[in-house]
Amino acid sequence: MSPRVTVVIPVYNEGEGVVRHLERILRDVLLPAEVLVVHDMPEDTTVPYVHEVARHDPRVRTVLNTYGRGPANAIRFGIDAATAPVAVVTMADGCDDPQQIDELARLVDRGVVVAAASRYMPGGQQVGGPRFKRLASRWAGRTLHAFARVGTRDATNSFKAYDTAFVREVGIESRTGFEIGIELTAKAARTGRMVAEIPTIWLDRQLGESHFDVGRFLPSYLKWYFFAFGRRLTIEELAARWRSLQDAEAAPAGDREGTPA
Repeated sequence: MSPRVTVVIPVYNEGEGVVRHLERILRDVLLPAEVLVVHDMPEDTTVPYVHEVARHDPRVRTVLNTYGRGPANAIRFGIDAATAPVAVVTMADGCDDPQQIDELARLVDRGVVVAAASRYMPGGQQVGGPRFKRLASRWAGRTLHAFARVGTRDATNSFKAYDTAFVREVGIESRTGFEIGIELTAKAARTGRMVAEIPTIWLDRQLGESHFDVGRFLPSYLKWYFFAFGRRLTIEELAARWRSLQDAEAAPAGDREGTPA
């Protein structure tokens, strides 16, 4: 049976800690699914543990990201590798609730292009995490919801479901961090496509260390925050923008020097 949802999990040296989260996903996701664990290097400590899980459950497989290191490139690669019409991005540290993957996927089945698990709507909650990160993401989510009408109070959360056809049409420009969530939410809003949200309880990771660097990733978040307030765009305009960026990336370095920003 073809999968109805692809679960994309970017990893970086999670080691044995990934097993518990994979077991919860495999138990709680009832829709026909594939689970792609995307790693940047063959020697990632997560890989042998995922292979052991995959021996017992064919829904799971590892995927080596060839787009470049970092979570943004891993998520891009995972969505491109997805065979289902819906891709749900979730983290490997257990902060997201896998019981909500089916619910998010079904919202996309109903016609939304982005379905967000929201910490900041009634019924949602964020437990733990750095104070500045919590305050900044809450402020960004609420102002985007109130003034840019993006359809969710939690644009920055990575735990989202996407219409894979929409993503492939408008493209993912992010290359660092976890700002893909806000990028695709902003693009959906600018094109007038539907975004929906459900409340979620986010729990800070209990094992390992977070690799999120607020200072490094903040400029990219701000870029997409302000992008959300622009004029209405057509899908064709965003697709043309995406093709132009792809052409610029593919061009030799000497040719790119004269390319206008």
